[in-house]
Amino acid sequence: MGLGVLGVSPAGARDPLGVFNAWGAFRDKTPHRCYAIAQPDPIRSKGDWRPFASVANWPERGVRNQIHIRLRKNRKPDTPVTLSIGPRKFELVGGMADAWAPDPRADAAIVRAMRSGEWMIVKARGEKGGGFVDSYKLRGLATAIDAATVACVRR
Repeated sequence: MGLGVLGVSPAGARDPLGVFNAWGAFRDKTPHRCYAIAQPDPIRSKGDWRPFASVANWPERGVRNQIHIRLRKNRKPDTPVTLSIGPRKFELVGGMADAWAPDPRADAAIVRAMRSGEWMIVKARGEKGGGFVDSYKLRGLATAIDAATVACVRR
């Protein structure tokens, strides 16, 4: 995983918890959150920004294992974003360049599938036409999620 996907943050704002194969785990102090994050593998074509997938915990908000997908370019409005893990397919909701599970129950189902899967595929249609696909290796994900969960509890 290239850690460049994480961007630049103020010194001390982000604590690295470890890199586990394709996934990294981090804790942010403000706002307090802990998350596992990865880039697609391989990045198939250039987009408007760096895509990523993350699974985050926001303790003060009571949010656990929330899925967030950053698409590599804006999607066409009113078109689906589909996440596939093996035979399971999930339709996500979102804005122009981001997608999430529609509710906490869907987050939990997606994370269960991710923990037992090998690959995750995200498909969307670009705002200028044409579909695009990002693939994520899931090896290391479970350990990264567990590291992030423990870090938020041990704050």
